[in-house]
Amino acid sequence: MARQRLNRLIFILNWLLFCSLVQAETSSAGRGVAFGLQEFINQQTQAGQKTIVVPPGSYRVTPRGGQHLTLRNLQNIQIVADGVEMICTETTTALNISHCTNVTVRGLVIDYDPLPFTQGRITSFSADKKSAEVELFDGYPGTGSAINFKYEIFRPDTRTLRCSDRYVRNLEVMDSRHLRINTPDEHSDSPEQVGDLIVIGSEHAPHGNAAHAVVCDHNVNVRLENIDLFASNCFGFIEDNCDSSTYYRCRIDRRSAADDLVKRAEPRLRSLNADAYHSSDAVKGPAYIECVAKFMGDDCVNIHGRYELVVASTGAVLRVVSPERSSFAAGDPVEFLPFAGERPPDAVVKKVEPDTPVTSVEKAFIQKLAIVPGVKESLVNGGARCYQVTLDRPTTLPPGSLIAAANHLGDGFLVKGCDFGYNRSRGILIKASHGQLIDNTITESWMAAVLVSPEFFWFEAGSSADVRISGNKVIGCRQPAIEVVAFGGNGKPLASGAHRDITIVSNTISESVLPNIRVTSTSRLVVRDNQLTPVKSGNANQLISIEDCSQPELQSLP
Repeated sequence: MARQRLNRLIFILNWLLFCSLVQAETSSAGRGVAFGLQEFINQQTQAGQKTIVVPPGSYRVTPRGGQHLTLRNLQNIQIVADGVEMICTETTTALNISHCTNVTVRGLVIDYDPLPFTQGRITSFSADKKSAEVELFDGYPGTGSAINFKYEIFRPDTRTLRCSDRYVRNLEVMDSRHLRINTPDEHSDSPEQVGDLIVIGSEHAPHGNAAHAVVCDHNVNVRLENIDLFASNCFGFIEDNCDSSTYYRCRIDRRSAADDLVKRAEPRLRSLNADAYHSSDAVKGPAYIECVAKFMGDDCVNIHGRYELVVASTGAVLRVVSPERSSFAAGDPVEFLPFAGERPPDAVVKKVEPDTPVTSVEKAFIQKLAIVPGVKESLVNGGARCYQVTLDRPTTLPPGSLIAAANHLGDGFLVKGCDFGYNRSRGILIKASHGQLIDNTITESWMAAVLVSPEFFWFEAGSSADVRISGNKVIGCRQPAIEVVAFGGNGKPLASGAHRDITIVSNTISESVLPNIRVTSTSRLVVRDNQLTPVKSGNANQLISIEDCSQPELQSLP
């Protein structure tokens, strides 16, 4: 009886707290009432509550310092937000979970008003298609907030991508609803047409803190469950230096007109502006289980570590240039991506010491490398840090090779039962080991549906071992549906053994380009029992392409 009275008292106090944080008026911008969600959760955690139930409702949340909701330094907490819609009022971070252990967030719906993108219709082109005039639709942000970056073009009949994305040279504001977009490249032979639909980023961050929607960093055993995300200025869910995260039945998709926050002249074409699920430097990699990611502006999943540049190698001593603080310390295992040739055996770091700054000769060498401009700028002019790294064994590495901490690559990942697609880039991008990609569906990705590859250009590590790709269904892929490749800094495939122990079995690939499966640079490869796109004419062996692989076990083709 005493416990029942106590529970009832807690309920009444929580309800009074909730009522005190809600402003009854509805915003004129759209549905939802103003609510101090951060204050509500802070009060609950400070009172020692381990299960925090947020009262259902649609709430407009004002950020603090670019964060709409922050969970920091929490342990053994469950936040139940079933039936809760958080409407973010700036294009900044929606939810930040930092330095938490054993924390679950369940049931939250996240959206933005105003949106982090705007959309409209192409009304005219210049003759060379380097310039397009666009009329923005009512209900979407105006021309003044459009971002000078890149945009996507959609067919008006199918509302799917017409072509690959376009980069912006500059934007001209004609009036509040009309833009002229100028591109750096000529597109006279491209398929875009007058009347096609266009989506371009739109920023509403007074403090200049435009960012990802859900950010997790330095967490252990954090679980995000049944979270729906309908918009983001950049990535949807991003984690950095986490351990054993789980994303269960999280959903990223474009919001339907019937359920939208405000009335718009046309339904949404895009969900997020960039990646859906992105994991960097994880100890044990994330598990994405029965998740959805559709219609965002980049990859569905990307799991990776980060590389640093080797500019000199003498025996067991390397000179390493890092665009940031070095990611490894004494005792850490490391792996390598050679500029060319064979991948050396992994090693262990014995000592890391500061070294002299980057020399002019080294800067000239770095300028010639095929590295994403932002990283290159950091290495050359952005305060790069140099280290002398002593290994436990001699290693031969040509200048321009890369090194990565092998215990922060996201090994042990799982991507299972997910539904991905309709995006301009990759479905699942993996640079980690000892993981599984099983029973997923990937539809109409414009690049590989599954790509296992280190990326020299992006400085994203590493090579993979013991990865199983099975039971996946790929439909309408415009590049080889399953690719396992490894290229050195010279842009050429590395020798066999860059990847090891890769199994590709029992996948179904339909309506996709040839080859359906492409593998390079792999030892101990198994490819069998896959149902591939029928070949109406030509050589059936074009279905599978194998290059620089030692003794692969391949399925027989008709």
